[in-house]
Amino acid sequence: MGIRIAVAGASGYAGGELLRLIAGHPELDLICATAHSQAGQPVAAVHPHLAGLDFRLSATDPQALATADLVFLALPHGESAAIAAQLPAGVRVVDLGADHRLLDEQAWARYYGGPHAGAWTYGLPELPGQRQKIRSSDRVAATGCYAATITLALAPLLHSGLAEPADVVVVAASGTSGAGKSPKTHLLGSEVMGDLSPYKVGAHQHVPEIKQATGAHTLSMTPVLAPMPRGILATVTAVPTSCDITEAVVREVLLDAYADEPFVHVLAEKQWPHTGATLGSNSVHLQATVDVDSGRIIVVSALDNLGKGAAGQAVQCANIMLGLPETSGLSAFGVAP
Repeated sequence: MGIRIAVAGASGYAGGELLRLIAGHPELDLICATAHSQAGQPVAAVHPHLAGLDFRLSATDPQALATADLVFLALPHGESAAIAAQLPAGVRVVDLGADHRLLDEQAWARYYGGPHAGAWTYGLPELPGQRQKIRSSDRVAATGCYAATITLALAPLLHSGLAEPADVVVVAASGTSGAGKSPKTHLLGSEVMGDLSPYKVGAHQHVPEIKQATGAHTLSMTPVLAPMPRGILATVTAVPTSCDITEAVVREVLLDAYADEPFVHVLAEKQWPHTGATLGSNSVHLQATVDVDSGRIIVVSALDNLGKGAAGQAVQCANIMLGLPETSGLSAFGVAP
């Protein structure tokens, strides 16, 4: 018997990806997978790609979850805090929802509403000093999918003093799985295919999280729904602090920041990230340049929103918390075609 793992919210897309990663992990054993409306169903009936995983979903019972060594909470925003509060202190928890990401109560109220549950250790190991904090924590709040994509592109620019924190602009496209598994008319195949549409323009809930993680002062973000199941491509631009900053300088900052990171890849010169290359992986691909007209720094970032943007990130944090090799059960390589 390995390390005992429970997943709450196992019927959703992120929950299903967690089940897939746990099933292939050399040290983790799934003992409990819970759902709401799908409780009682075999896992393969809810997630056909997991045929052969002989497990049945159960109702979300905190007492059952508490028998695990570590619990993943893959629940809708606003639902994790109540479950986490009922778990004993000795049980490690990684929350894939937003309930425990934000330090600022006012930011929580503005973007999410309802009572603020308090902040946990932020689950982005690649940020300076964050890996050690995760290692010593029993409660970790995994990042939002857009937040991971954008923060990894932006943080080195601001931490190095290369870019101004007061004028960051992001346009990012996401696959439909980022909206969850609940049926919605605007996510039907006939509505999405052949179409790009912006949403939550000027008011996306990941903005305060990105500002908190990077130190950005102002951030204008335009999310775009793209006709693909999974993946995020973000274009992040910022004003340089000096007029003599070149593409080579920006690339060097990124290369230095991620030189020892197994899941963050700064691509070769002139090679640009695209979502297909990160599909199924826990990797982020980055590329940078300087705009010849405006002089703004541009960093393009791609990841799998269910991988490094959700379940993969959560497993990476769990590995650190449990003292396992950080890459256990995770792949840095995507699948193709």
